[in-house]
Amino acid sequence: MAAPAAAGSGEGPCGPLLDDLMPWSVRPLRTGRPWVTAPDAASLRARWERLVRAGDAERERLFAPTRSRTPHTPVAALPGQTTGTGRFAREPGPCPEPVRILHGPFDEQWLLPDHRLIDAARPELWRVADGHQLFAVEHGRVPQDTGPALSVTALLPDGHSPAGRPGRIRPLYRRPGGLEPNLAPGLLALLRGRHGDAVSPESVLAWILAAARHSPAGCVVPLPADTARWSAGVELGRELLRLQLRGARGGERPRLPGGRRPYVRAAVPPAPSALSYDSGEEALALGTGRVSPVPAGAWEFRVGGVRMLELWFERRTAAAGAVGLEAVRPRGWPQEWTSELLELITLLALLAELRPRQDELAHGPQIGTEELRAAGVLPVAAAARRPASVLDHQEEGPDGQFALL
Repeated sequence: MAAPAAAGSGEGPCGPLLDDLMPWSVRPLRTGRPWVTAPDAASLRARWERLVRAGDAERERLFAPTRSRTPHTPVAALPGQTTGTGRFAREPGPCPEPVRILHGPFDEQWLLPDHRLIDAARPELWRVADGHQLFAVEHGRVPQDTGPALSVTALLPDGHSPAGRPGRIRPLYRRPGGLEPNLAPGLLALLRGRHGDAVSPESVLAWILAAARHSPAGCVVPLPADTARWSAGVELGRELLRLQLRGARGGERPRLPGGRRPYVRAAVPPAPSALSYDSGEEALALGTGRVSPVPAGAWEFRVGGVRMLELWFERRTAAAGAVGLEAVRPRGWPQEWTSELLELITLLALLAELRPRQDELAHGPQIGTEELRAAGVLPVAAAARRPASVLDHQEEGPDGQFALL
């Protein structure tokens, strides 16, 4: 196999690293205890109630202590949340309202947003999560991985990787309110000089979403030298973004054309034991349940070598080995899961259809390393890799102590 061409040669899927284009990144969340997340919010509320009603010894066991968190650990408040900071063993308080998160690449789940329960909640992400923010999430790379290198969400992502080493979470903006884009200093000016004043932080993110590729060195993003390819890539990226936001920010939810939309042909049983796919019939079987048509592109859609539909199903049916609070799950198969499955099938099918157009973006003249250095984009200043100081208010510290940070 030929080696990748040098940056700027116009050949091969090379380019600058995403780590340089969006320099501020945050490691994935580390919950430390799996019971704080679930595919349904009702299970989280039931787990909380069981935990707070338990006696001291049982509560300690159910809590699943780690070195970072025990029922006696004092912690600061989670930014943007109203949960208490008193030690859980002493004053657990009411159940916090579960929040919707992106668990891994395409699985929307729920999380108990209580800092006392999460080993590493990454408060810097919560501080900038608002109605303007978008998060780019890198996916772990495995050999021969042909799946997407990253996805984008308006939800708070946990950054979990289905396989391989987890990637990083990169907010589009460094400050709340859509202020200060998380782009290498000088990058916007360079791209506007090449492709016009319409280049915005959102269009740069759209290009990145469409053009990003895995490489042994990390996630790379070829930057086109010609405006026609830039415009085509941004248009494609905006379509990918619209699909992945799933109706957030006033957009439309993903839909396949009539006649190709998946429907439930046989009801999903209360406890489907297996998932299988019939390529001839384009049908997905969940035990005795049946959904069709399911395009092959949706069934074969993989991230890190893992089929997304299989992973989604396993996360909702792996109750046999669950212990402690994680075993508190729905008794049957909630109707909302079927609706979410239909939407996920639709999303993956549409993303698979756009994949060939993404592959075309890697070819053509590129903005090379020398031009990026001449414009001051490279090397990236160390300050751009650190979170901005965004606090202009008090955050509650451990045991209710306030400090202006």
